[in-house]
Amino acid sequence: MSYGEIFPMWRAAAGEVWPRYTRHPFVEGMGDGTLPREAFLRYLVQDYLFLVHFARAWALAVTKTETLDEMRVCAATVHALLDEEMRLHVETCAAEGIPEDALFASREAPQTIAYTRYVLDAGHSGDFLDLLAALAPCVLGYGEIGARLAADGRATPYADWIAAYAGAEYQGACRAVGALIDTAVARRLGPSPASSPRWPNLCARFETATRLEVDFWGMGLCG
Repeated sequence: MSYGEIFPMWRAAAGEVWPRYTRHPFVEGMGDGTLPREAFLRYLVQDYLFLVHFARAWALAVTKTETLDEMRVCAATVHALLDEEMRLHVETCAAEGIPEDALFASREAPQTIAYTRYVLDAGHSGDFLDLLAALAPCVLGYGEIGARLAADGRATPYADWIAAYAGAEYQGACRAVGALIDTAVARRLGPSPASSPRWPNLCARFETATRLEVDFWGMGLCG
């Protein structure tokens, strides 16, 4: 599993916050099947709302790009979110008696508001790199989590969720986003990005978004 060169650098800069996110008790509960169903559904409803805003953030990224290739990856990610990733949420919730119109009309949890507005603010107040640093923990973290849980191979009622994020389609999207980050950083910061004055702020954006991911899992567990 490789999502480029910059992502591992940001992940390392996040320190212990990264495993708190990717190995959160909510994640481990999905992996071994001990996660309460009501916690998963509470998370899934909020994650649907999160993805609505996340799609808006990727659409905003299109306006921040400098090349057609950057535009294409961002536009493809919007499509993947709206027409592919959200399908899992819609189908799972429909099976539990929650139709999509009820999902869309659900009330956002404070953790959802905090995370999504942080990402959107990164895009509105910053440039393309600011937005990518705020977006990356979700996209690439879910790819890492899905791949690890699938490799564990444990029987769990959350196998569909794991398969969606471990699958070739999502993993391919992660590689595309990782490559986008690499080329975008190289274009704007040069061949030694860690020596750029901007580097600490980009690492801080990534770390903040990761902390908000930790809080989002916690919302699922605690309501």
